Amino acid sequence: QVQLVESGGGLVQAGGSLRLSCAASGRTSRSYAMGWFRQVPGKEREFVARISWSGGPTAYADSVKGRFTISRDNAGDTVYLQMNSLKPEDTAVYYCVADRSVRIGQPVEVEDIDYWGQGTQVTVSS
Repeated sequence: QVQLVESGGGLVQAGGSLRLSCAASGRTSRSYAMGWFRQVPGKEREFVARISWSGGPTAYADSVKGRFTISRDNAGDTVYLQMNSLKPEDTAVYYCVADRSVRIGQPVEVEDIDYWGQGTQVTVSS
């Protein structure tokens, strides 16, 4: 079992920055790829970013490339999502996720996710 706890969400003006953190715990948490999905009310959850268990290969949704950066600490227990140049359309609940998909450095689908965090709200005002 892996537990994921997000922090760092909040309200920011368009053009601003936020950094989300996700702390993972559990005996095998370091063997999982970790990443972020987001969801707007009335819409399906969508992939945002992912980083391999080793902290190497990453993947991003086209909508956030060049603005968001995912990273992982050396211990592998915490993953970060640095969000710059935020836009109102980035407003959503952001979920930290963990998966064991064999797709290295590639996006994953909702069906691939093994564990979800509780979510943290990010609101970008125009």
